[in-house]
Amino acid sequence: MLSVIRSLKLGAAIVAAAVMLVGAPTQSRAQTGSVHITVVKVAFIVGGGGGSGTLTYHGRRYRLSVSGIGIGSLGIARAELVGTAHNLWRASDIAGTYGAAGAGVAIAGGGQVARLENARGVVLELRGTQVGFQVSLGLAGMTIALR
Repeated sequence: MLSVIRSLKLGAAIVAAAVMLVGAPTQSRAQTGSVHITVVKVAFIVGGGGGSGTLTYHGRRYRLSVSGIGIGSLGIARAELVGTAHNLWRASDIAGTYGAAGAGVAIAGGGQVARLENARGVVLELRGTQVGFQVSLGLAGMTIALR
């Protein structure tokens, strides 16, 4: 009789552990990739910019094209940005329009930091340097596409 009770207790413990494991929240399967972008911006009140870059994701390199328009800018500048792309389910998720608000001034080699998000929830955290002169009210309407 004692062995039957032990067997029932062991079975109940196994079932309880299985229920806890099945009901436990799973970790997000979204991944992170690394990004390198070079952008040149020319502006006088309304500005345009473009550039290229790469996304490294799951050991593969994907070529990117970058375009955008900004309002409230003055100057010409070239920026080299590196960072990470968070919340990627597949490489194509990086494509889209990104926006961020902020104010900044960079004169002849200032540092730049940006956190941008697209409609798919991909978050770019970029840092780098800017060479040239540019005063802006923010980066607006940057679009990234896979090439």
